[in-house]
Amino acid sequence: MDDPTRVEWREWGREAFDEAADADVPLLLSLTATWCDHCHEMDAETYAEPRIAAHVNDSFVPIRVDVDRYPRVRDRYNMGGFPSTVFLAPDGSVLTGAGYLGPDGMRQVLDSVRTMWDTKGSGAGRIPRPLREDNPPAGELSGDVEAAMLGQLTEAYDETAGGWGQQPKFPLPDALEFALKRDQQMALRSFDAVSANLLDEYDGGFYRFATDRDWTGLQHEKLLDSNGALVRAFANAYLHTGKDEYHQPAERTIEYLTTTLWNDDVDAFANSQAPGDDDAHGLDATDRADADEPPVDDGVFAGSNALAIEGLLTYYAYTDDERARRYAERALETLRSDLVDDGVVSHALERPDSDNGTDAAPLLVDQARTLSALTTATSTLETTVLEEATGVADVTIEELHDGESFLDGPTTDVGLLDRPLRPLDANVTFADALLELSVLTGEDRYREYARETLEAFGGASDRFGVQIARYATTTARLLDGPLVIRVGTDPGTDLHRAALRLADHEKIVVPNADDLEAGSARVELGDDVSDAAQTPQALSERVQSLLE
Repeated sequence: MDDPTRVEWREWGREAFDEAADADVPLLLSLTATWCDHCHEMDAETYAEPRIAAHVNDSFVPIRVDVDRYPRVRDRYNMGGFPSTVFLAPDGSVLTGAGYLGPDGMRQVLDSVRTMWDTKGSGAGRIPRPLREDNPPAGELSGDVEAAMLGQLTEAYDETAGGWGQQPKFPLPDALEFALKRDQQMALRSFDAVSANLLDEYDGGFYRFATDRDWTGLQHEKLLDSNGALVRAFANAYLHTGKDEYHQPAERTIEYLTTTLWNDDVDAFANSQAPGDDDAHGLDATDRADADEPPVDDGVFAGSNALAIEGLLTYYAYTDDERARRYAERALETLRSDLVDDGVVSHALERPDSDNGTDAAPLLVDQARTLSALTTATSTLETTVLEEATGVADVTIEELHDGESFLDGPTTDVGLLDRPLRPLDANVTFADALLELSVLTGEDRYREYARETLEAFGGASDRFGVQIARYATTTARLLDGPLVIRVGTDPGTDLHRAALRLADHEKIVVPNADDLEAGSARVELGDDVSDAAQTPQALSERVQSLLE
């Protein structure tokens, strides 16, 4: 990202914190993103103002962090959105923080922080609550978890505009998928609202969110991770309904991902596309074709690529779409060959220059998403990736398992990165992938780690919001046992393809099952096991019989 500011930004690392300690001054941490319009506005209007820049340079040590490239810094210092403007003591504790600040607001805050520092020094710093209270409240798992989440969704459901909550309106793919199996009418009305309001009808792909309850105030940036998750969600809606209104948004988004966001130089997906000119989004097709294309951040990140791979493979599983399969295979090959090494997933294909090792060790979010992509690939495409899936799982357990859950990364860095953080969403993603891995490998230990992880947060499960709907999904799969279809053939046979398209999206398909006769399949649900089936029709009958 071009820097129009006059601020002498340092990179995140030991050197900047030591400089602040030696000079006895606070740090100013600017959290920004290439796709963030308000970040660019603050650079142009606030940090480019000469007197403000001089004040920052003279009285603070300023650090600029790209939140996509340093997710652990983002998760500890985010002030509720981007840009985040955070003032730190040299020990990394937080003095104060805000979001966007215009010139007048920044002048006031700079003076206030200087006065605070001169009066109290590091004593004014505080540790955010998630980093003070390390261990989440544990609790037993029961069917109440699923019921409580359905209640949360029902209560938050917007009968008028669709979706959940008042404002802002995010697409919430995990909530869409949870509701799809448990209240399909509510789910489909929300799918309809997301596609009608957030899908870019001209270029394809989903915008990030809308600021207002009626889905107006569109934020036109497009992120790979949310688009990959929405491809999966809409593909699953198509599985349940067979309707084009759910097939087409997935198809249009795949077209967008494999054109605009495809990085042909490295055979992987780029990270995001900036909003561009807001006025251009309201133009008709002819005029929009003449408008400048919004810039793309061509950084390649493991976690978001893994989400895109999973989305494309899910769509391929239900449609046999060759475009989805081909690009998923190419990105998967890059993920496996260039981003995974002996089970350790590198955060980015090209790591940012850093002397502190921030990106050299496994990060839970990348490990979890990669494991999920590898288990999906095993079920749909290629069983040989199962060995790499177990490698990713084993390294994560060895390096990041702590107590009853998983840390977001190593506690060996500067600032508050030396404090343990157990992100709920990444723990749930990993637990869900472990459950699938247990079925695919037959190893119960992965299932037990999944159970232990979910139980570690169980004491607060009745308070989880709709953003954490996947916790309830994974808990239900664990307690009830996922529907499992074992197929004694390679992926791609008629029997295997039929298995992928039967029942609901929470099932697990195991190709090349070694305990089956070649050319046969069977269905399992908990302790119930069907007779073998040799044809797609017979397999469908076995599934229906077991589910009745």
